[in-house]
Amino acid sequence: MESYALLIAATLNAGTVLAIAALGLLINEKAGVVNLGAEGMMLCAAIAGFAAVVHTGNDWLGFVAGMGAGAVLATIFGVLVIWLNTNQYATGLALSLFGVGFSAFVGIGYVKEKLPDRPHFAVPYLADIPLVGPALFKQHPLVYGAMALVLALIWFLYKSRTGLVLRAVGESPASAHALGYPVRRIRLAAVVAGGALCGLAGAYISVIYTPLWVEGMVAGKGWIALALTTFATWRPARVLLGAYLFGGVTMLQFHLQGVGVQVPSQLLTALPYIATIVVLALISRNPTWIRVNMPASLGKPFYPGS
Repeated sequence: MESYALLIAATLNAGTVLAIAALGLLINEKAGVVNLGAEGMMLCAAIAGFAAVVHTGNDWLGFVAGMGAGAVLATIFGVLVIWLNTNQYATGLALSLFGVGFSAFVGIGYVKEKLPDRPHFAVPYLADIPLVGPALFKQHPLVYGAMALVLALIWFLYKSRTGLVLRAVGESPASAHALGYPVRRIRLAAVVAGGALCGLAGAYISVIYTPLWVEGMVAGKGWIALALTTFATWRPARVLLGAYLFGGVTMLQFHLQGVGVQVPSQLLTALPYIATIVVLALISRNPTWIRVNMPASLGKPFYPGS
């Protein structure tokens, strides 16, 4: 039973990375902007966060550095696609490729660096409950922060005036512009906020999830987070559920190896990506369902003068 408690704990930990990044991308897409550069932003944020902790010894400064790196890259992306009207898909891919190369270059000197001793967290009293405590109540605060972020985002998008305006921009930017809303600035703010969350996810990987720096350590999580927004039909609660689902698939490979299941390690490593492809293939069989839930202006440029 203890192994199952550890599997649940690891699932929550792995799912947190995907949830935070996917929620950031969800904000982008609710405003009508597709950012395929999540992988690159997360890698740059991972090295920024790791370097900050190496030099300061403070994990929270590492998270701030990661968010800053993600926000800066997202700002550049936003200016290019929103003001200069470059193609969103091509620009996002370029950002992803840039992030992979730039993070590898900057991180050369940090490959052998080690972080200070990692702190251990536990919710008082609840962490002592047999089985449930180790599974649920010995997590990093950001694990619970991701859950709180989902609730906050649900309220923001569906209850607050600002969130409703953001969704209106994603559905019909021309109508929002006609009503006097600054569509471009709203989209840029959404892109920067999304980039900051992707940056937080990247820093969480290098500071908490696997506290070290290795080139390419995000290992496709940015792409899985991007797929999660479609899997969740652009709804925050479903993003969290999907993140834990994919996190569980990721951790399952280690659990199976630990209990002695004889499955090729290469197949187990590929499980999260196979699951992503299968889920997207199943969802794509019903294009009407996607079209009904997808923001109407997703990926489409907006020209205020038109």
